[in-house]
Amino acid sequence: MVERIVEDRPVIVALQELGAGTLGRLAEWSGYEAYGDVSARPRLPHPLGTLITDLNPNLLRSAVEGQAIALLVDPALRVESRRTIVLNSRRYRERLADELGLGLHARLWWARERRIAQALRVRLPDERSAVVANYHATSYPDRRLADAELRRAASFAVGLAEPDEAVVLAGDFNLTVVTSPTLRELSTEAWGFSSAGPGLDHVLVRGFEVTHAERHWPEDLRRHGDVLLSDHAPVELEVA
Repeated sequence: MVERIVEDRPVIVALQELGAGTLGRLAEWSGYEAYGDVSARPRLPHPLGTLITDLNPNLLRSAVEGQAIALLVDPALRVESRRTIVLNSRRYRERLADELGLGLHARLWWARERRIAQALRVRLPDERSAVVANYHATSYPDRRLADAELRRAASFAVGLAEPDEAVVLAGDFNLTVVTSPTLRELSTEAWGFSSAGPGLDHVLVRGFEVTHAERHWPEDLRRHGDVLLSDHAPVELEVA
């Protein structure tokens, strides 16, 4: 899937739901600079965790192998800094859970897997700089959990940016514009981000001009033989 994604040489790629053991191979697979961060730590060392997960990946998912996110950056860009934040830290969860009146099940679910956002400051070939953030939100029927993580991720990215810097916020938000007040708010003048497209996965930008509408890959582009390489369609956004 990584090889397929970089065939047309995108400038930056944001990846979510990676097996933690794949991080060391992303640069080899892509030919890009790879910046990976583990969100859910593996319970068994690689490659044992990967071998067990491969027995039934739909059932086991990240329970054994662990889970990670990563940003792939074209070598023509210069990465100047790197930061991460835990979106559902204990203190944040406890405060928001009380404010939202969450029940016990929601509180336990929110704590079961660490969710992080990663951010890079990149220098473009034309010497402009941008903060690029990537994250994967909690999936739960009460979308207020993912909405709270989105607000924290957006605040994290914007807070790192200088006043004249562009910002990119990408990832699996597990939210749509229908289910997320924050996603709708980010496109207002107060935040200044581009409007979100359909689905749960988004690429939002501010300080860039969107030159081509968001594109979601059809299934035929993410198939390898009879295998569907990802259950989420990759999202592309072109900016200038």
